[in-house]
Amino acid sequence: MRFRACLLAASVAALSSPSGAQPVVGPVPVQDICPAAPDHRAELDALIARTQAAQTEGQARAISGQMWEFWADAPNEQAQAILDRGMSMRRSFDLLGALAEFDRLVDYCPDYAEGYNQRAFVSFLQQDFMTALADLGRTLDLSPRHIGALSGRALSLAALGRIAEAQLALDRALELNPWLPERHMRAPGGPLADRGKDI
Repeated sequence: MRFRACLLAASVAALSSPSGAQPVVGPVPVQDICPAAPDHRAELDALIARTQAAQTEGQARAISGQMWEFWADAPNEQAQAILDRGMSMRRSFDLLGALAEFDRLVDYCPDYAEGYNQRAFVSFLQQDFMTALADLGRTLDLSPRHIGALSGRALSLAALGRIAEAQLALDRALELNPWLPERHMRAPGGPLADRGKDI
């Protein structure tokens, strides 16, 4: 139970974006074909490099916030409204409402990574870890250096008891951002620490 509580607390930092988005009132009509998601790879690569060079956790956290702004930059106004509404519902723990919005976003923009990542977060909060992993896998197919999805994958695998896989996923996330709060899970005594082998 304590381990699950630790994972749930860590997931808030790992999978959620900053809460500055304004809630959207009313349903958003979906009429057009979703355009391609904005290509922010160059900007994100630069931010990852800055995070790796950060001297303090505070510096890294500020840079991470900038990454979320790019990940949460939806393909158009319709998609942005759906995303913002879903995140607002999720922050209010209207998980069923949030899930419906993220389902709608994924259906409308199937090549937009953040729709899957946010839906995975809702599944994680519902303790549906296998469903979360499926969406995190799609997120990473579309955005391989999505640090939030990598750490979310580690947390979901850990919750399923797949510790070796969780360690690998978290190590990959820490290569990109060594200041992640989840780094303590890999420290001695942490739930994802390396275990000594009997000789």
